Amino acid sequence: MSGHSKWATIKRKKGAADAKRGQLFSKLSRAIIVAAKEGGADPDANASLATAIQKARDNSMPKDNIERAIQRGAGGADGADYESMLYEGYGAGGVAVICTILTDNRNRTASDLRFIFTKNGGSLGTPGSVAWQFDRKGVIVVEGEGLDEDTLMEVALAGGAEDIAEDGDSWQITTDPHDFMAVRAALEEAGITYTSADLTMVPQNTVAPSESEARQILRMIDQLEDNDDVQDVYANFDISEEVLEAVAG
Repeated sequence: MSGHSKWATIKRKKGAADAKRGQLFSKLSRAIIVAAKEGGADPDANASLATAIQKARDNSMPKDNIERAIQRGAGGADGADYESMLYEGYGAGGVAVICTILTDNRNRTASDLRFIFTKNGGSLGTPGSVAWQFDRKGVIVVEGEGLDEDTLMEVALAGGAEDIAEDGDSWQITTDPHDFMAVRAALEEAGITYTSADLTMVPQNTVAPSESEARQILRMIDQLEDNDDVQDVYANFDISEEVLEAVAG
């Protein structure tokens, strides 16, 4: 599991996600609106919409909210004119950072992100400056306690998983983006529960920053994730669990 994934897990355990549920629902709605607008309202024929809906469900977003977002996007309602963008840059210690954006004002977003990067010892880069260091993958995390490892491997590989790796008390299943939904469905059909499942950017290599750099990086990522226009943040840092726990505390 990447350092950023560990950081997200620690925050979930501490209830940080619940404290920001309203903001989270707003971002999830925006993703559904854009997916429905670009590919239509039928999730069976629109993989991006299916993924956005599933992510909303995973985060306990009410069904009515999901349906309203789909209708808003498919109907081209006022206020649904969001632009999808990718921002790339570097954090303290040379850590590569990618932000996926949905915005209705690119000038505002660029200004906000540049401020956050600079304030925390980083800098925005040009398009393509760091994206080459990441691969688009589906990642599913399954808790290892009480799990039959042979069954997990058999089900995941049969569903189309690329790799299954043990990471502490958990298992991380990696898939090609096109096989992500099929592997999820295979796990669910087998009664195997997972703690998280998402399409993400997996770094090809990681950077190990110092403790002071780690604090700057994690502070920057928190501020980026708090920005309404930022959907997801990916980074290639590898920070020890001891430092992550210390910063989270």
